[in-house]
Amino acid sequence: MLVPLTREKFEQLVPLVATGEQFQYCWGKWSDLLKRLLISVLGVTAAFLLRWVLPEGFDIIEFIPGVISGLYWLWGPAYKASRMNAQIRQYKYSGFLRGKVLDAFPTEELIGQEETVNQRGELVIVENRERRLNLVVGDETGFSTKVQVPLQREHRSIRPRDTAELVVFSNRSDLSRIAMVSDVYLPDYDLWVSDYPYLSRSSFYDVSQKLNRKSSRRYRS
Repeated sequence: MLVPLTREKFEQLVPLVATGEQFQYCWGKWSDLLKRLLISVLGVTAAFLLRWVLPEGFDIIEFIPGVISGLYWLWGPAYKASRMNAQIRQYKYSGFLRGKVLDAFPTEELIGQEETVNQRGELVIVENRERRLNLVVGDETGFSTKVQVPLQREHRSIRPRDTAELVVFSNRSDLSRIAMVSDVYLPDYDLWVSDYPYLSRSSFYDVSQKLNRKSSRRYRS
């Protein structure tokens, strides 16, 4: 079942400002935080050095860049997530898809390569691989899509024919060509299958519950 969504609902599902889940995702690991802290320190240092370049009376020019760069470690993740949201919001149309899990299987994917030197002084390439879940979702119309995410322990419970819900994005009003799909929600387990959390979870639950009520009324009638 594919239900077209209004533009208003689309923008609620993918807000311009980063959600809490998106901020947490973009916050990253300790290494990411340390990189942002280094940029903040360099920015504050550069702003301080402006004192030696600018004449008196230009304190505001020194203060504003200093504050912005000094807090980069904090606002950087929110800016990154909001920019990703803005890219998704460039699509003109969206739809709510309720289907079934057609298949779920793990694979080992190459996510990067590093060059290093072994004990004999030889240059070697080390491959970084990651176990990932491949989730194939489809509906009664024959539409199907595959989502690939890092494999988690809770993914073991997923089985074919489990109910799956997601949002699709398109530049065609009839949604005949899907350009992108969101993360997947499995209501049977109250489980999100995702890498980057594209959607506002609260808005998604609201859409899902409204469609459930409409389906129940049609079934009773």
